[in-house]
Amino acid sequence: MGTQHTYRVIVRGTFEGLTDASRATLLAEVEEHGLTQMRFTPEGSLTYDRALKHFSYRFVVVSDAEDGEEMAGALAEERAEGLLAALGHGFGGLRSTVTDMDTMKINRKPSRR
Repeated sequence: MGTQHTYRVIVRGTFEGLTDASRATLLAEVEEHGLTQMRFTPEGSLTYDRALKHFSYRFVVVSDAEDGEEMAGALAEERAEGLLAALGHGFGGLRSTVTDMDTMKINRKPSRR
């Protein structure tokens, strides 16, 4: 096992084939899944709006650096699929954006004196 890196992954997708029960559940919980609730967590943070068209999940994934960002994205997409399937929500078109927090460069503004 190599060096571990921490990745922030955003998995985006679309809701597809939602049942009436699934729609009702999502709409009843929409306030709990708005923009102010966005967090990167190992469990995942689901966000969507009343239109019930698009959604995003935010995950923190810890993985071997050798496996790279592609593996972190695949792991997060797998987690999102499992969570959405467990909730009974239809989905499709998953794609992910990955940021390696261990290699991310932070540009600090020079101090003014």
